[in-house]
Amino acid sequence: MRLSLSNLTKTICVSLTLMLASCGQETEQEPGIVLAAIYNTTGAQSNLDGPSSQGLRLAIDQANAAGGVLGMPVNLVMADGTSDPSVILQRAESLFNHYPQTSVMVGLSDTDMVMAAAPTAAQHGLAFITSGATSPKLPREVPGHLFLACFGDNVQAAAGAEFAINTLGTKKAIVLFNETMSYTQMLHQYFGTRFTELGGEVTKIQPYNADTIPTVIARLAQELAQGGVGDAGLIYLAAGPDEVVQMLALLRRAGINTPVLGGDGLDIGESWAQLPVSDVYFTTHAYLGDDTTDPDMQAFIAAYEAAYPGHKADAFSALGFDTANLVMQAIADAGSPEPEAVRTALANIQNFKGLTGTMSFGEGNYIPRKSVSIIAITGGVQSLAAEIMPESVPAP
Repeated sequence: MRLSLSNLTKTICVSLTLMLASCGQETEQEPGIVLAAIYNTTGAQSNLDGPSSQGLRLAIDQANAAGGVLGMPVNLVMADGTSDPSVILQRAESLFNHYPQTSVMVGLSDTDMVMAAAPTAAQHGLAFITSGATSPKLPREVPGHLFLACFGDNVQAAAGAEFAINTLGTKKAIVLFNETMSYTQMLHQYFGTRFTELGGEVTKIQPYNADTIPTVIARLAQELAQGGVGDAGLIYLAAGPDEVVQMLALLRRAGINTPVLGGDGLDIGESWAQLPVSDVYFTTHAYLGDDTTDPDMQAFIAAYEAAYPGHKADAFSALGFDTANLVMQAIADAGSPEPEAVRTALANIQNFKGLTGTMSFGEGNYIPRKSVSIIAITGGVQSLAAEIMPESVPAP
């Protein structure tokens, strides 16, 4: 199913039905440059991937309005992975089969989701750039073809630990983590490593899953009331975006008013308006509040909200925007949309200035080193608490 979203960018949108059923089975030849994207615009990951896909599309629209890349229009073909790795795998293969002239594949904000798509891209000789999956182990899982446009979890966890010790002044923390996600498993471990290096103590590590959240929180409330987990001044919450509202609401309803700190899984954008809590902090990729003084960010926010009325730009929409511009810069540097030329150009990108930071790659180093934004939630309203470049980062 082809939707003409503007006169600038043609986007192939794939719904919950099978891709072959919605698009037909014949190979399609798009004029110009073809950029393939997979985002989970429905399902558990939609809070992250929806804004990312919109930011990506906005960047391509702007580039096409300025004449395209190498004098050619950039055509975006996009599939909805539905937050299901098996669907993502199928649709990654289908995208390539339908559009074999694709130059590069991008998308996704979760480690497990990326690993359903990136190997397929590599098998077809394409680079895969994830806009938001933060595992620092990803590039070595698909050597030479998998790039991050975001910082790694070890970086954001280290920044969170330094903020906890140096700004919040806490030396003891309880860790709650989703035991079913690679992202949350790694994030809490990196946090614990850096927190203890700084003299902190993790007094309790509690796994949970979607079915055990109420029981875990009720038990934690009882333990805290009885003084059974030490004098912890912080809860470190390693959570996926679909469970943040439930977790925070239950914690506060149970009388647990301890400050909460988490990773970018807590960056749920407009959904914070549903949750008027305070003393919550999370690490993320950029600050997009109304009081930002960055002129490039101000211009992006205005353009995004004009393109998508009723929606607020967030860090994941900025990551999508940066990812598209990074890819288009690589194509321009390569002087060709040919996949291997683009992959080589990406591997040699230096000092690419994006909204979320400056990116440089080199052979074997496909994760950019960026500073981390710490966002505070007060009464459901976001504000910038700190910008941190960690002094020390745990090894991947």
